[in-house]
Amino acid sequence: MTNKTNILICDDDREIATAIGVYLKNEGYETHFAHDGHEALEILEKIDIQLIILDIMMPKLDGIKASMEIRKNSNVPIVFLSAKSEDVDKIMGLSVGADDYVTKPFNPLELVARVKSQLRRYMLLGSAIPASEQSGVYTAGELMVDDNNKSVSVDGVEVKLTPIEYKITLLLIRNLGRVFSIDEIYQRVWGEDAYEAQNTVAVHIRRIREKIEIDPKNPKYIKVVWGIGYKIDKVKRLD
Repeated sequence: MTNKTNILICDDDREIATAIGVYLKNEGYETHFAHDGHEALEILEKIDIQLIILDIMMPKLDGIKASMEIRKNSNVPIVFLSAKSEDVDKIMGLSVGADDYVTKPFNPLELVARVKSQLRRYMLLGSAIPASEQSGVYTAGELMVDDNNKSVSVDGVEVKLTPIEYKITLLLIRNLGRVFSIDEIYQRVWGEDAYEAQNTVAVHIRRIREKIEIDPKNPKYIKVVWGIGYKIDKVKRLD
């Protein structure tokens, strides 16, 4: 990695933040530190950050609220840190814009691996798709995915998706009428074996629907096939 890859580490426990910084610096990343949500937002205004490691439980402005503010203007990958391991906490973290979730105490090498994985997705959004297929524009009604510039719009209005949300949407819209199981979506998008993927995928689908659907409870684009998975119908590629 070059020194142009900036990672923001936000944790009120300075020892943990410093330790994470040491591991990331050893991998060649530039690290920046904040110790509450407000400091993190201030740094984001000044520095081009490529990934944020964000603790949930912090003073002044916690990680959940900070993530909600960040997602108003940025799709930068967010990896949450939390001492809580319950599914409800993970779902909440994902629902407000996190791309990954690591429970304390954690293996620093695992965290570094997750950071690398998220950065690959962020910087090479279409890398899982053969280069010969990366020049298309895909539509489903008023929904359009332009894979030339990695943009999504509905009725001409651009919609901001996170890297994970974009990859899910692209996967579905590129495959007219095909139903993808939850495990297959997880394996293709996250690049990992599916393990308890149901909640993770469902949360991201819900977030996509909230952004692209007029009525998310009665979706026009992303359809659920009960007991099987998800699909998008009536997709047309524009050459």
